[in-house]
Amino acid sequence: MNKLTRHIFLLLLILCVGKAFGQVETYRVVPGRRPYYYRQNNPNYYRPQNVQNPERRVESVKINFLRVRLNLPPYQAQKFFPLYQEYQQELFNVRKLKRQNNLSAANGQEQVNKELFYENEIVQIKIKFNNAFLKVLPPNKVSELYKSEREFNDELVRQLSERNNQPGVPLTPGY
Repeated sequence: MNKLTRHIFLLLLILCVGKAFGQVETYRVVPGRRPYYYRQNNPNYYRPQNVQNPERRVESVKINFLRVRLNLPPYQAQKFFPLYQEYQQELFNVRKLKRQNNLSAANGQEQVNKELFYENEIVQIKIKFNNAFLKVLPPNKVSELYKSEREFNDELVRQLSERNNQPGVPLTPGY
């Protein structure tokens, strides 16, 4: 009987230890988002750069928003997001020049002509990158991209206006 008890104890010990070391970690899965262990262990998964830089915080939030909304596989995300950042940078540069034109005290007709030129440049950039996006993504994802951008911008404006219109917070500096 002593030998039987020892074998049963040894068998139970092996089962318990095997179960303890064989446990698989479970992760909470969020729809539309790659799991944490996938993002950490996949070197091809795109991560936005300069997240700690305060000037880039809105950009990184926007990219994360688009990543969730578009739900791109890693191979598409790797091609799309650098292209998208180049698109955003070109639009930013032209809009910056457009703002500087509005601030300059140039001839009225010359200022209007430059304004139209910059508007045309923005349209040309959008056409160029729309064609580039269609080479990387299917048309329904490109359409979803533009809708998501609009929704993000609308939500950003809404949240900023709510922050500025809080009771007790003056809209302009105190005089």
